[in-house]
Amino acid sequence: MQTVQKVEQVKHLPLKFGEIARYVIVPGDPNRVPLIADSLDNSIHQGQNREFNAYKGTYKGIDVSVVSTGIGCPSTAIAVEELSYIGAEVLIRIGTSGSVDKSATKGEIFIATAAVRDDGTSKQYMPIEFPAIASHDVVDNLIKASKDLDIDTKVGICQSKDSFFGETEPERMPVAPYLDYKWSSWKKGGVGASEMEAATLFTLSHIKKIRAGAILAIETSDKETVQDMTKIVLESITYMEGSRDVEK
Repeated sequence: MQTVQKVEQVKHLPLKFGEIARYVIVPGDPNRVPLIADSLDNSIHQGQNREFNAYKGTYKGIDVSVVSTGIGCPSTAIAVEELSYIGAEVLIRIGTSGSVDKSATKGEIFIATAAVRDDGTSKQYMPIEFPAIASHDVVDNLIKASKDLDIDTKVGICQSKDSFFGETEPERMPVAPYLDYKWSSWKKGGVGASEMEAATLFTLSHIKKIRAGAILAIETSDKETVQDMTKIVLESITYMEGSRDVEK
């Protein structure tokens, strides 16, 4: 019986079956993709459609893709759906965030263990009682890589929101008391960072039976910090691939 090869393109990403690596770095900003891809060998630009910009290369002989998700959980859900469909197995977000309880301060790097589901998209997949948790092996390897590279990081829970200005300028919103109440709750609960994608990334990855993690720069998007996060992520990928080879 003849096997039909899958070559069709997915609906939103500029990619086809066979064009995605097992390991995918997923920043939000499409303009950050080439900066991350600069750390790869033999990187090629595979295309861009809307907010989804895609590169692929290698790191220490391991295939790695970099695909942006755009801002927010709705476009992140599209990216996770289509990336998992065409063969991605590990998604690691490199992003920026605000600080919530001030345990992490401006310029520091934050590794998320889980996310508060303060978004609307993940509720379209699972009831709110379902936790958004990063894959433990991804978290463990991000922490190990940061220590081996001697790059300081903080570790904890982040919050994923739908409104950027609802966080930065809550006082001008008609629901300001509600936003202030929730923000106070996150602070008292020890939430360390606030961003806009991780909750849906973690929730959908669990549903799709793939692995996910996130590393965030607190209140900065400078090139050096992005490069440090990229180093951590790429080294963590080598650890994961090494473990996979041992399991074989």
